[in-house]
Formats: sequence, C-alpha cells, structure tokens
Amino acid sequence: MANLTDNTTTTLPTGLEKPILAGITLETAIKAVVILVAMIILGRTLRKIIIRESKETSLTWIINEDTADIVFRMFVLGGITWSLFEIGLMAYPILRTTVGNITFAVGFFYFAYLIARKSKDYFIMSAGRRPSPDVQIKAKIFYYTFITVAFFLSLNFAGVSTQLSALLAAAGITGIVLGFSAQTVVSNFISGLFMYFDKPLNIGDPVKIGELGGVVEDIRILSTRIRAWDGTLIRIPNEKLFNSNIINLQGYPARRVDVRIGIAYSADIEKAIEVIRETLDKMPLVLAEPEPLIFVEDLGDNAVILSIRAWAPSEKWFNVKTELISKVKKALDEAGIEIPFPQRVNWFAEPLRIKLEKET
Repeated sequence: MANLTDNTTTTLPTGLEKPILAGITLETAIKAVVILVAMIILGRTLRKIIIRESKETSLTWIINEDTADIVFRMFVLGGITWSLFEIGLMAYPILRTTVGNITFAVGFFYFAYLIARKSKDYFIMSAGRRPSPDVQIKAKIFYYTFITVAFFLSLNFAGVSTQLSALLAAAGITGIVLGFSAQTVVSNFISGLFMYFDKPLNIGDPVKIGELGGVVEDIRILSTRIRAWDGTLIRIPNEKLFNSNIINLQGYPARRVDVRIGIAYSADIEKAIEVIRETLDKMPLVLAEPEPLIFVEDLGDNAVILSIRAWAPSEKWFNVKTELISKVKKALDEAGIEIPFPQRVNWFAEPLRIKLEKET
C-alpha cells in the first residue's frame, strides 16, 4: 500500500515565522489595559491638582492650565508606551532600531516642543504689553535652539544617530545647491541679529521706511511686520530693513510740529505773531521747553509766510498738529488778520479793446 503520509513542510516567508501578536496572552493584555487606565487616572488627578493650585499661587507662569495639560499628555503617552512594552510591541525591529526607541524619541520631541513654546510665550508675556525687540529675539533664539537640540537628541534616542553621518554625506551636494538658494534667508537672519544689537525700533513704534510708513507689529528672525496707516500689513525682509533709512517717529519723547501759514502783506506782522503765540500758550500739549518759535520765513507771491515751530509729546504729535492749525486759523480770523488766497495780476503790452454787444 502506498504511503499516503505527506512529510513535506511549509516554510513561512522571512519575518513571518513569529507573528507580532503571537506572544500576547490574556494576562499581558489585562496588565497593559490596567497600566493604561491607571496612568490616565493619575494624569487626570495631577491635572486637577495643578489647576487648583494655579488659583492660589503666584507662580502662575509655570503652574497653570497649560502646564496641567502637558502633564496629563505626558502620563497618557507614558501609559501607552508602557502598555505596548508589556505586550511586546516595543521590541519589534524597524530597520536598525525598534518601535520602542522611535516611540520614545517622538514623545521626547513632542514634549520638548511644548515646553519650548510655553517658555517662549512666557518670556514675551513677562516683558509687558509692548515687549522690546531684544526680548522678542531672545525668546525666539531660545525657542529655535531648544527645538534644534531636542531634535538631535530625539534622533539619538531613536537609534538613527549612527546613520546621520552617511545621510549628511549623501546630502552634501544637495546642501551646496540649497545653500545658494537660501543665501537670502541667511542674510535676513544675520540682519535680524544685527538689528537686535542696533535696536533702531521697538514693537509699537510708528516708523517711516522709504515710502512706507506705519506701526511696528512684530519683529521676527527673518522679517519685520508693519501695520500701515491704512490698516494693511507690510512685511519687510530684515536685510532690506537693515539697509534702509529707518525714521522712528517716536524715537525721542518730544517731536517738533512745523506749520507754515501766510498772512496778507497789509497785515501787522507783530500782531499776527502775538496772536499765534497766545494761541500756543493756551494749548496744554504744546511744550514750554523747548520754547515755540514764530518768525517770518519768506515773502511769498501772495502772502508773508510765517513759520511756526512748536514741540509736543511724540505720541501726541498728530493731534497737536491738527489742533494747532485749526486754532491758529480761528484766532487770526477773530483778530481781523487776513489769510489771503492765491492771486495773479496779468499785464498786457497793449491796451485791450473790448467790444460790447447789446442784447436784442
């Protein structure tokens, strides 16, 4: 009788001899679930404690709801990692590393990012409502430095740091090409650092840069944002800004108001100057020191040009100028001093002959 027994064996493909979930038992599964639930409960408890303490402490910059959320996320991620470790998934190999190494590296970088962002926001908020550019730049330099260090540490934790040298060598040519294309970015970054030391403007300052003007809204590593007088947003690269003539309209506490006004040739100049001086004395925002100046600047075609130079607080400059023009005009009218409009006298070489026609 023929032997019907099949002695052939079936060989599984490489990597499938032992399925990933083959080592999971009911005990390990229950243990993993208990660990995850316990970490979530512990995280929620600590979150409530931190929120309650934030209402009774002066260290609100670190003990607040944001910190409570970060702590809660750390416990949840830690519980997930621990649970996966218990069921054996964390030891599963991927390329030359493991799932556990990659998970820990991702978690480390994520929480480093949260801490760096929170620290940057604290530095800026602690400087008040109008933080100076040095505070902004310090906070951003700290943020990017912290993120960069955390990134390379994460690569090391993930077990891929040994491959970095080969990767960087392979990307060398690409780096050279990108270097030429990124030279503008580098130039803007360096210009931003130079502006940090030069300090030509602060956030909230009204400025004029070439034909552009507005209020500084933000100073970043690569560019500066200005809110124009009409409410539009202007983004100026730091390289262009650093090489431009920057006029800071509030760089000093006082700023001069210049107004030119013409009076009729028949008017009394001394009386006009006295009327203008009395008007300025009644304006509380016109500074007594430096003393306002009023003098004859020019003899125009149609009027005697008087120049008014008065000093006012920089932040009130526009209001003072508009009020000054209005009140000086009113005071001269009340004093009977004429402000003439342009006139032109035409002379002809020969007398004009005019023909009149009667209406029919």
